[in-house]
Amino acid sequence: MMGSKLKFQVSSAKLTILLALFLVVFHNISFWRAVLKVFETTWSEHIGFIVAVFVALVVFLNLIFTLLSGRYLLKPIAMLIVIAASFASHFMDSYGVLMERNMLLNALQTDVGETFELVNIQMILNVTLLGFLPAGLIYYTEIDRSLGVMRFVRLKVVLVSLLVMASIAGVFFQEFASVVRNERHLRHLMNPINFSYALITLAKRNLTAGPVVIQAIGEDAVLGESQLRNEKNKLFILVVGETARAQNFSLNGYVRQTNPVLSGENIINFSDVSSCGTATATSLPCMFSKFNRSDYSHAKGRTYENLLDVLQTAGIGVLWRENNSGCKGVCDRVPTDELVASEVAEFCTTGECFDEVLLHNLQAYVSGLQKDTVIVLHQKGSHGPAYYLRYPEAFAVFKPVCMTNQLHNCQQSEITNGYDNTLLYTDYFLGQVIDFLKQNSVQFDTAMLYLSDHGESLGENNLYLHGLPYMMAPEQQTHIPMLLWLPDEVCGQWMSRSCLEKASQRSLSHDNLFHSVLGFMNVQAKVYWPELDLFANCQLNI
Repeated sequence: MMGSKLKFQVSSAKLTILLALFLVVFHNISFWRAVLKVFETTWSEHIGFIVAVFVALVVFLNLIFTLLSGRYLLKPIAMLIVIAASFASHFMDSYGVLMERNMLLNALQTDVGETFELVNIQMILNVTLLGFLPAGLIYYTEIDRSLGVMRFVRLKVVLVSLLVMASIAGVFFQEFASVVRNERHLRHLMNPINFSYALITLAKRNLTAGPVVIQAIGEDAVLGESQLRNEKNKLFILVVGETARAQNFSLNGYVRQTNPVLSGENIINFSDVSSCGTATATSLPCMFSKFNRSDYSHAKGRTYENLLDVLQTAGIGVLWRENNSGCKGVCDRVPTDELVASEVAEFCTTGECFDEVLLHNLQAYVSGLQKDTVIVLHQKGSHGPAYYLRYPEAFAVFKPVCMTNQLHNCQQSEITNGYDNTLLYTDYFLGQVIDFLKQNSVQFDTAMLYLSDHGESLGENNLYLHGLPYMMAPEQQTHIPMLLWLPDEVCGQWMSRSCLEKASQRSLSHDNLFHSVLGFMNVQAKVYWPELDLFANCQLNI
């Protein structure tokens, strides 16, 4: 039979050592680049240590595979690992991402459209040649399944491996201790240890979490008397941006004019604002949470009510409009319009919808409002790597543009051009939101607050996209734009513009959002902290 002719025969010990060598050599390019960068000026003096790291990594992986090499487990485990490692190495090598828990969480919560944007020829070649092809070879390999032999071999490999690793640790203890202490990011580059550990911790967290029980917050929330006496209801639009970084906003001093519309509006720009995380899966629930970034956790985000719940408790209307990959649980208990798959010909011609769809038919909703209302517009914004898909052709101002999702194959200037065009379109979209509010200013006291969920790396230091662990993320991924628009009549009656302009010079973060929205809407509750409300000292006649 054809299958029998293709069979290879090898012992389990040889298979595990070959697998370990293959992974260390072909699937750890990013790791070795990082190691060499640590010693870039003194690598010749540390060549012995670098070789020791190589040997230790091979021996450690071989030890793990040996311990997992049950009679019928070795082949399927080896095949799964080599395929998964090929995907992990592609994203690490191409975009400079780290395979840690939050990155995997963000990937697992990404929608199908965003997933397909990451597929390209190079990825297909990488996972085929370095993933599925080796997995096929493993499949057609016959392993000596003599139980006694396998037990003896495994015991021998375990003992030898422990001896080798102990010897290396003894000889190079100081170097290992220094690297482990000062270069913690290296552990997120060890493939497949990195994603395997992340998957195990995520699985453990979900399996031990039990049923999700939502804990109520702000049950005492009520509207302040001054708001109850107000002749007009408030209409507050919160625009949640996607992947916008502050340094590319001309409002923040960027040399290009990326904010031509907003610069002509009477807005208040907050130039020093930090995000809660570096990926949507963390930042979005965190920014709507009552917890500060230092206190926030994924578990708290899942089990506590958020800002939108408190607003509803106070009797304020809430509407979430979605043009991204979902609200990550934030909007689960409020009315939601899913617009991602809309068929509005004017805005949805490329398989997805431009952000203007968030305003489609919104006037009909607003015209029927009889109470204070907060509307959240969740943008597609500047989500990469296919920046060129995020804006209509009319906004392709900065050229040439990187017209592929293989960012490492483009000039950095081309990547930046495409990204800046997304910000140019966001600027236009925010102008449309402001015009919408102006049209409704007779019926409502209106306002718009815009801020992004996180920033983006565009090739600086060979980093692309976002999602690095916060402690090692560059400023491009954490420094976000935020701006406020208020009509003159609102400022004249109950808000001091000069006070807000002074507040815009402060260092702020996502921590301020929860309390600032409650403060602006004049919601009174124990969960509200005026010290984190950027409007607290600027309201008049409250």
